[in-house]
Amino acid sequence: MVRRLGREELLARFRADRPLVLPSLLACDFAHLEDEIRAVESAGAPALHLDIMDGHFVPNLSIGVPIVEAVRRVTELPLDVHLMITNPVEYIEPFRNAGADLLTIHIEAVPEPQRLLDRIRALGGLAGLSLNPPTPVSAVEPYLPYCDLVLVMSVMPGFGGQKFDPVAIGKTRELAARPRRNFLLEIDGGIDPQTVTLSAAAGSEMFVAGTTIFKSPDYAATIERLRSNAQSSVQATSATN
Repeated sequence: MVRRLGREELLARFRADRPLVLPSLLACDFAHLEDEIRAVESAGAPALHLDIMDGHFVPNLSIGVPIVEAVRRVTELPLDVHLMITNPVEYIEPFRNAGADLLTIHIEAVPEPQRLLDRIRALGGLAGLSLNPPTPVSAVEPYLPYCDLVLVMSVMPGFGGQKFDPVAIGKTRELAARPRRNFLLEIDGGIDPQTVTLSAAAGSEMFVAGTTIFKSPDYAATIERLRSNAQSSVQATSATN
C-alpha cells in the first residue's frame, strides 16, 4: 500500500527541503506515464504536479480523477493537484480520495474561498490558492491565513510551454514580504534555468517545471540544475540583504 504523509508531516518536509522543483506531468509522455513517473522519481523529484483542466475555466482539457488514482498507485511522491476548473467545490473530496496531497484552487473560480480551503485541510490535505497573471495580490490577501501554499501563475493557465510573464516576480516578492508568513510560495509557468533564478530571488520556494524537464535528455541533470540555480539565487539574495 502507498504510504501517504499527514498534512503537518508533509508541510514540514516541504519546508525543510526548499527549494523544490516539481515536474509537471502535463508535459510528460502519457503513452508511457508510469515510466515517466519512475524516471522523474529516480531523478530526484520531491513531488509531482498534476494539472486538472475542464475546458471551461481554461481553454483546454487534461486529466481527471482516474488518472490521479493511477498516478497514486505507482508512486509515494506527494501529489500537488492544481484544479484549473470552474467548480472545484464538487471535486475536492474525489481528488483527495484519489490521492491528492495538496489541492490548489483558483481565486478567479472561487472569489470567497475560505470555506473550501478549510474543507481541504479538514480532509487532511494541504490547501493552496492560486492567482493568474492579471489578478492582483489584493484578491487573495484576505484568505492567506487559510492557505498552506499560494501559487503564483507566471503564464495564463491552460497550456504548457508558454513564455514566463515577469508580472509574477512582483507578486511573488509582495507575498514573500508578508509579515509572519506561514504559507509556501510556488510559481508555475515558463520555468527554466533563468526564470527559476529570478523567481527564487523574489521569494518563491516551489517551482513547477514541465517542458523544461520532460523535453530535456537528462531529467536528473535538469532538475538538479533548476534546484541549484534556485538555491544559489536564494543565497546571493540573503547575502545582499
